[in-house]
Amino acid sequence: MRSGGQVLGKVILTHLPLVIGSAVSNGENSEGYSQYRRPNPGVSEKTSVTNIVDENKGNMEMPDAIPSVPTRPTVSQPPTAQVLVADDDVPLAHFLRRGLENHKYDVRLAHDGEATLEEISTTRYGLLILDLNLPKIDGMSLLRRLRPIAPNLPVLVLTARTGLEDRIMALDSGADDYMVKPFSFRELAARSRALLRRNGKTWGTALQVGDLLLNRAEFRVERAGKKVDLTAKEFALLEYLMINARCTVTRSMIMEEVWKTPYDGKTNLVDVYIKYVRDKVDTDFSCKLIRTARGIGYVISDN
Repeated sequence: MRSGGQVLGKVILTHLPLVIGSAVSNGENSEGYSQYRRPNPGVSEKTSVTNIVDENKGNMEMPDAIPSVPTRPTVSQPPTAQVLVADDDVPLAHFLRRGLENHKYDVRLAHDGEATLEEISTTRYGLLILDLNLPKIDGMSLLRRLRPIAPNLPVLVLTARTGLEDRIMALDSGADDYMVKPFSFRELAARSRALLRRNGKTWGTALQVGDLLLNRAEFRVERAGKKVDLTAKEFALLEYLMINARCTVTRSMIMEEVWKTPYDGKTNLVDVYIKYVRDKVDTDFSCKLIRTARGIGYVISDN
């Protein structure tokens, strides 16, 4: 007789493919990945991973985690490449986040059009994966509103809409690529890499704002050809500002991304380190790149 842990694993792996397309069931395709698909007939489209596990709660304990998606070694983007997934299908959004994080992306989620627009307005993302059927602001409208504020942001539409007119309208509205659900995760990952390569000036080893150059691979910073010596934390702070160039970042965002700790409003650590970096980057130059957005935070820009 099998132990409780073995029975648990068997039950979970039997039910999860209905939602996340696990590669351990009969749904596995020849490439080692299952396509993400909606649950089978008789299972509500709103059924989540949690709900499916709940149905079997009397026979098992809740699992600690959902099995991760297997990945083949690939050449991936730098870990700081940020991807925004905008989809109101919460289980699918979390499935995408886990798979993309396995490819070393920094992934954030938004579940409606207003939240997506706010994220794009405040953070400089390397890629947007966009569902067209979003609440509050639909995907087509969002595409048209995004271009004036993020003209260089690559957008991959991921939708259940299969019609030719939908494809044409999305591409004409500003999308760079279009995929239909159900989909192969490996194909989505490959298309994401291709879009990020096209946007390589932002997510390569070098970041540049005006005459300020930061080389991640060599841990080197130069301003107008002159070397700038920074500590590791100063380098991380400047890198974060440059990733989000021309976008205002709050003290809370800086604390969470650079120091990996919540901002409680009582510390001036961010302001102190901003001064350290300013003294080294801006002091000898008439054009000041790092600027204060009063009451909000900081921005780096050459405009």
